Amino acid sequence: MLSGERGLGFGSALRALLLGCLARFSISRRPPTALRGGFTPFPSLCRMLAALAFVLLCVQSARGQVCSPGFAFDDAAGQCRDVDECLTLGRVCQGGMDCVNRVGGYTCVPSEVYQRPYRQSSPVLPELSYPEPSDPVSDTFLPAPPRFVEPSYPRIRNPALCTLGYALAADGTCNDIDECETNSHQCHRTQVCINTAGGYTCTCAEGYWLFHGQCQDIDECRYGYCQQLCANAPGSYSCSCNPGFVLNPDGRTCQDVDECEEEPCNHACFNTYGSFMCNCDEGFELASDGTTCMDLDECSFSEFLCQHTCVNSAGSFSCVCPPGYYLYDDDRSCEDINECDTGNNTCTTEQVCFNFQGGYTCLGPLQCEPPHVAVSDNQCMCSAENPACKDRPFTILYRHMDLPAGRSVPADIFQMQATTRYPGAFYIFQIKSGNDGREFYMRQTSHVSATLVLVRPIKGPKKVVLDLEMVTVNNVINFRGSSIIQLTIFVSEHPF
Repeated sequence: MLSGERGLGFGSALRALLLGCLARFSISRRPPTALRGGFTPFPSLCRMLAALAFVLLCVQSARGQVCSPGFAFDDAAGQCRDVDECLTLGRVCQGGMDCVNRVGGYTCVPSEVYQRPYRQSSPVLPELSYPEPSDPVSDTFLPAPPRFVEPSYPRIRNPALCTLGYALAADGTCNDIDECETNSHQCHRTQVCINTAGGYTCTCAEGYWLFHGQCQDIDECRYGYCQQLCANAPGSYSCSCNPGFVLNPDGRTCQDVDECEEEPCNHACFNTYGSFMCNCDEGFELASDGTTCMDLDECSFSEFLCQHTCVNSAGSFSCVCPPGYYLYDDDRSCEDINECDTGNNTCTTEQVCFNFQGGYTCLGPLQCEPPHVAVSDNQCMCSAENPACKDRPFTILYRHMDLPAGRSVPADIFQMQATTRYPGAFYIFQIKSGNDGREFYMRQTSHVSATLVLVRPIKGPKKVVLDLEMVTVNNVINFRGSSIIQLTIFVSEHPF
């Protein structure tokens, strides 16, 4: 530290002496007085001081080993040399720029501008010119004129340089480099390159998100973007609706479709949320397709829907009665037409019209077989005084009745009783003839009356003639006689 201070003081004094010589030399215009022997003392002294100062400065600089930024001290050469940052620092320029070394630093230039190969050469210092001893000695110390020295870095014709991300154009301006178009970006293949001023940005396309440096598809369906149905797709999604709905213009929500506007039903249509319902008119039923209405065969439901015949029609039915009947007010029951009352018969004036269920008959005038004689329009009598009437019924009474076919049994259908009562007499009631099928029998209800009972159903149409006999017995006077009711039964064809 002390030697450094001494050296610094010595150098300062030497520089002061040298500056004094130069100042004195510049002030004096007169040629100096030469000493004996041709020696000029003052200029020679200045030359010596200048050489001594140069040597001392070099030695002092070498001993301190301090170089400017961009230089490093070379121990072998004993001087500071330029540092080639392009070699020592590695790849210092990015974005298609080339590194060019310069004295004390480096420069990044576009590749297309830098065409010259790197050539390193040692810096050429200017040579000092000293006068020859034979030359006239001048009292001035001037350096030789400088020579052109080739620089150790490439020469760029256009000194304009562009920053990173720009390229030099032919007109000397800097244009942005589109790294996305030139494919010089470093974006992942799943990312999208977006050019910016002086650079670029890597981002993900719509429908993707950045995850660990890669763009992955966003499953929008997980976040309920769609109201009903959602189908995820790479980078996107699509919404759809259930049957009975249509997608709204927003592409996400669904709206109910009024299917009834297209009249899909045969009869009535009721729109519901997401669907519709078909309804059929009375007398029809909905088919399996849910839209077609088929006629309902009401007649197949029950055989009792109509009293006689059920006729099905489109959406309805009707009841029909057989000839001799008319349809009652309930549109189901059949009522007999009394042709005798309505006059709708073919009986003559001599005949008697007898109406029965489903028809009528014309009864002729009463004709009694002898020895019976007619005593009224329906009774024949045989007098006891007439010997021919012996063993014959005393009276024959003609009666008529109708009976529906299939009438439930047993059924009391006719009653018979004695009109004249004799003391000590009793009566016997019986079926004398006509009961071949044993459909009837007589049940005596008292000692003077009996009832005709139907015990088996009869199918019609049929005409049955029964001789119902009442026998009168009187043991006191030893009397036995009989009376007959000839009952004609018209069995109808139908059970009504």
